[in-house]
Amino acid sequence: MNSSATLTDRYPTRLPEAGIVMDRPDPVIWPGRDGPWAEDAVEFFGDNGYRSVEGVLDAADLAQVRSEVARLAADLGDDARLIRERSNGDVRSLFSVHTMSESIAAIIDRDEIAGVARQLLGDDVYVHQSRVNLKPGFAGGPFYWHSDFETWHAEDGMPTPRAVSVSMALTPNTPFNGPLMILPGSHRRFVPCVGETPGDYHRESLTSYRPPFGTPEESDIATLAEEYGITQVTGGAGSALYFDCNCLHASAGNISPFPRSNLFVVFNAVSNALEEPFAAQSRRPEYLAAR
Repeated sequence: MNSSATLTDRYPTRLPEAGIVMDRPDPVIWPGRDGPWAEDAVEFFGDNGYRSVEGVLDAADLAQVRSEVARLAADLGDDARLIRERSNGDVRSLFSVHTMSESIAAIIDRDEIAGVARQLLGDDVYVHQSRVNLKPGFAGGPFYWHSDFETWHAEDGMPTPRAVSVSMALTPNTPFNGPLMILPGSHRRFVPCVGETPGDYHRESLTSYRPPFGTPEESDIATLAEEYGITQVTGGAGSALYFDCNCLHASAGNISPFPRSNLFVVFNAVSNALEEPFAAQSRRPEYLAAR
């Protein structure tokens, strides 16, 4: 527990009772860096908390990443970095993929990916977390409503929401196979969650469809959905969704026959390096929160 920082914690969460949804005190777009996006694209991201771009990965990239994912899934066995679906044991997520695949690391390092993160965050960046999320046909489980920053702040010690995620579609993300849903504009609010984080809880949270901790109150989700609406983000294979780490988002399960797979990477500003957890007893593993 980051007890010394708790006195100045501007994002208190994991509270004994429901807290008040607060306005975000930090910027969304941080000044100081140029990058590949035009000003209107940066403004759209700042206003909405996300932006989707087609054709970021080409056919050769997609084939390479899919091959690497298949290799890693076969090689890892019972490795902690491999998470399986509770329903049927299929692979749900593979973590820290950029450390196990040079070709995936090279893709992540491109200007249209890492360079966008530097532009939005106004700083040099490093990979806080990478993973591949797989939603197999008929069996892919949902991911419940949450803010990634709330988890990373509480359980990893990320001081401020100066991080951006990029989700690259390895298969088409359609309305039928559990695409991401975002509350556009919710990135400008911080929603505290109820409940003290139990020790050594991270493994359960990665396999739970609705984790008992780090999940906003339904009343808060409903209020913000009324205010901002819900956007379902779809795109072709090779498209990329860039979104602010504090966006409230979720995805439904996949009962269609068509799988949905995404390469996901989180860039954190170097100046926003992790401290001790703000609302947990110990650090999570390096594959979840790189230090």
